[in-house]
Amino acid sequence: MAQELFDRAAMCLKEQQPFVLYRKPNTTELIGVFQQTDEVHLVQDFTESGFVFAPFDLNSNAILLKMDTVLKGTLDSFNGEGVNKDSIIIDESHDKPRYLDLITKAIDQINEGHFNKVVLSRKIEVTNHEDDLEIYKRLLSAYQKAFCYLWYHPKVGAWMGATPEILVKTNGSQFTTMSLAGTKSFIDLEEPNWSEKELHEQQLVTDYILDALKDEVVSIKSSQRESVRAGQLWHLRTEMKGTFAPNKFGSVLKALHPTPAVCGTPLLEAKDFILNNEMYDRSFYTGFLGELNVKSELARNRNRKNQENSAYRSVMKTSELFVNLRCMQLLKDKVAIYVGGGITGESSPESEWQETALKSNTMLRVLGGK
Repeated sequence: MAQELFDRAAMCLKEQQPFVLYRKPNTTELIGVFQQTDEVHLVQDFTESGFVFAPFDLNSNAILLKMDTVLKGTLDSFNGEGVNKDSIIIDESHDKPRYLDLITKAIDQINEGHFNKVVLSRKIEVTNHEDDLEIYKRLLSAYQKAFCYLWYHPKVGAWMGATPEILVKTNGSQFTTMSLAGTKSFIDLEEPNWSEKELHEQQLVTDYILDALKDEVVSIKSSQRESVRAGQLWHLRTEMKGTFAPNKFGSVLKALHPTPAVCGTPLLEAKDFILNNEMYDRSFYTGFLGELNVKSELARNRNRKNQENSAYRSVMKTSELFVNLRCMQLLKDKVAIYVGGGITGESSPESEWQETALKSNTMLRVLGGK
């Protein structure tokens, strides 16, 4: 049962031992990865195996938790009990002028031709005295369609999130990735009505990924664009699938991250603007996390009539990595919530501010309970 994993995680927090709890989207299985020592393992080339936690800027270190012990349990059915219908109210009047000025500066740079799009973020600090695991249980309850995690390393820190965005999934040499952009509030019985600005922004992400991967993979194709719901928000999504050459997964990852959905286009110019103007360290926000090169057994023959061959199984390496959006850093007596949005030449600073406020509700709703 899942309670065993929560109890084990509580002990790790008390004894300062690294672990991660996570539940994949649309499942009821909670997975716990527990590392035996507090050693910090750094990723060198993404050929390693374990649970990876990578920052926005890959010039900084990506952390690998060793899968020394892996436990799994079934979560009880959740009904959202204990989750605020409305998020807690916070005073952001001190931060708004700074963020509006940042957006205005970015729009000026876009209009001058320095880049086409840039994703700008901000950090919201909120007082918190609650137990981390109680908050995490509410997160699991509120966002059943998201990848929900609680990650802890005593020498690095603690993070929690509910992200809707897959960076990449692999099965052997087969991969799936997606472009996700655009944000609208979910309203009962109403389909989202996307503006040209939002459609254009999402297409920029799709086009970038296809172009960035064309020289790194054997093949790639994209699906039709669709609207997908994540909690109380709608997003635009295009899925892409393909094949990469043996031992080239690290190259695929580095080509994919960061995507325009978390950085901008052209990538180098947008990233340079972010690093020089956001005036804070994103750390693991808009990085990625998940299972890296985990061995999975797959039946070679799926024909139930042929039982003789069903015993033959092949072992493949699989990875399932998610972009670290809708997340917060757990600090002493407070949490830092990270939110951002894509800025183009048609952006309105006030509207972009409101979009980040809307996105912050994902984490704010699970703070404080009812």
